[in-house]
Amino acid sequence: MARWCRWMVSLLFIFTLLMGCKAEPPLGSAERPIVMGFVPSVETGQLLETTTALTTLLEEETGYQIEPYIPTDYAAVVEGLGAGKVDVAQLSAVAYVLAHDKYGAQTILVTIRKGRTDYRGQIIVRADSDIHFLDDLKGKSFSFTDPVSASGHIYPKALLIQEGYDPDTFFGETVFAGGHDRVIVAVMDGTVDAGAIYDGARDLPAIREMYPDVMENTRVIAETKPIPLDTIVVRNDLPPEMVQKIKDAFLAVAATDEGAVILADPYGIDGYLPSQDSDYDPVREAARAMGIDLEEWIKG
Repeated sequence: MARWCRWMVSLLFIFTLLMGCKAEPPLGSAERPIVMGFVPSVETGQLLETTTALTTLLEEETGYQIEPYIPTDYAAVVEGLGAGKVDVAQLSAVAYVLAHDKYGAQTILVTIRKGRTDYRGQIIVRADSDIHFLDDLKGKSFSFTDPVSASGHIYPKALLIQEGYDPDTFFGETVFAGGHDRVIVAVMDGTVDAGAIYDGARDLPAIREMYPDVMENTRVIAETKPIPLDTIVVRNDLPPEMVQKIKDAFLAVAATDEGAVILADPYGIDGYLPSQDSDYDPVREAARAMGIDLEEWIKG
């Protein structure tokens, strides 16, 4: 009897131990979906609809469960990659450089827009404004998009510095709108005198629907140097076979009619090409040339 009791106790101990060591669900399963981060470059409601449709197509291609994640700012996606809470992300050039240099995140694809893999930042004003040159912005109100946006913050500030203006004292007021579309709205309704956007933002369908005459009613007074386009990024320890599947899935989705429609609005993306970290060296060089510490700029 005593031996039987000892055997039962041992069996119960082993059972408890095994239950405590229950295997974690595999990444990409319904219990542990792949988290894909998207920066809030346009209005969140519209972005959620688009990213849900996109991740559904990517799920069909990969067989993985994928959950879209849209935080309130660019920095949250970068930090999510570093903390392992975000597995894949679409990032701007500046956000990618920070994610790579700080956390080892890797670029796998660069976006294509209008046949190009680079673009420019623009400073816009209302067409009826008396602002025609950078010097006319002195003392005016100005809207950037997000601290980590290349075209909506970093490069326009670098342009001002290069032209001899101190962005911290040059304007009467500066604000971060949170997205390129919001900058356009702020300029159009007179909330600010001028703002920084990427060169295709005024062509976004949502903007065209809101302001059919946006091109006629706004004017570009300056453009930045070329900037590498957005990139698809993976965290540094994502399994290689999973990275390859995700990469192939993005390329396959972009080649379909349904995928092309989803990527066109709101992102204006035509497709993707394979990328490598060195493609984003111009961003690092621009930051160094202007004495910019990207991490400090995000905090600021």
